[in-house]
Amino acid sequence: MHDHIAEAVKKPDLISLEPGLLCLRFETMKIYSALGAVRHLLESGAVKHGDTLIDSSSGIYAQALALACHRYGMKCHIVGSTTVDRTLRIQLEILGATLEQVQPSKNLRLDQELRVRRIAEILEANPSYHWMRQYHDDIHYYGYRDVAGTIDSEVPEGPLALVGGVGSGASTGAIAGYLREAGRDVSLVGVQPFGSVTFGSEHVADPDMIIAGIGSAIEFKNVRHEAYDRVHWVNFDCAVSGAVSLLRNSGIFAGLSAGAAYLTTLWEQRRDDSRTYVFIAADTGHRYVESAYAKHAQAPDIDTLKPHEITSLDELRHPWSTTSWPDLADR
Repeated sequence: MHDHIAEAVKKPDLISLEPGLLCLRFETMKIYSALGAVRHLLESGAVKHGDTLIDSSSGIYAQALALACHRYGMKCHIVGSTTVDRTLRIQLEILGATLEQVQPSKNLRLDQELRVRRIAEILEANPSYHWMRQYHDDIHYYGYRDVAGTIDSEVPEGPLALVGGVGSGASTGAIAGYLREAGRDVSLVGVQPFGSVTFGSEHVADPDMIIAGIGSAIEFKNVRHEAYDRVHWVNFDCAVSGAVSLLRNSGIFAGLSAGAAYLTTLWEQRRDDSRTYVFIAADTGHRYVESAYAKHAQAPDIDTLKPHEITSLDELRHPWSTTSWPDLADR
């Protein structure tokens, strides 16, 4: 029995799609991150019950932080992107969180900069507020220890490959790190959209980039680049193909980052089948119905898609590129 809905919702399902291929499916993954971070702050005395926690979010983390604050008796203030939809706005309102959304922006970089700038203004006026800094503070790693434990206990011994989107880095980086601490042989494969600065694709635009949570137009300081063995850059159309194929083949209705991870995992598995592959589906597909799933008839067959192997970031190109990150980083 769970003490709070957040504890129940955070639990992932580990689903076997075929021998050697597993999906770690969440309803909303960032609840693990938010719960672990808030619990750590309370236990360390950095905050106390009743304090206000504040952060920026495009949507998923806003819900996670609001639930964590509800769980631990905290107040919550979100500076949100325009992508925070009506369904989430109403949930936040009822949960007691306050939300303010920045003005619509022409690009992701301006949107993220406006949100961070607004947080600075709020903190200046309310110095008692605690900024969660989901993009920069390593406390967001702590909650994923349990996820790594689940994988370690349920996946048979042997080499693993963990595949997932790289947003703040606190999910894929943390899970792989804890698995490695437990003695598992883990290859970490990160997935990025084009246009993201995190792994240097900001010079290759993707005007349709709406793969929430895995790209950044500003530096995220809690991404541990050295933890990643391979990186894939996947554009919107390829991510849609992956998501549609995942739903068609497995019945799993997940977000675009899961579609990109599924596409990437199938290619990595064909490249090296000596590992058990676990890819992350961080959220459900509901927010992508109109923007992505409704176009399923036009989605290319994933069997026709193949990545461009690069040896330099100058070689990045649509619709899909990949590299061995340590080799590229050392150049």
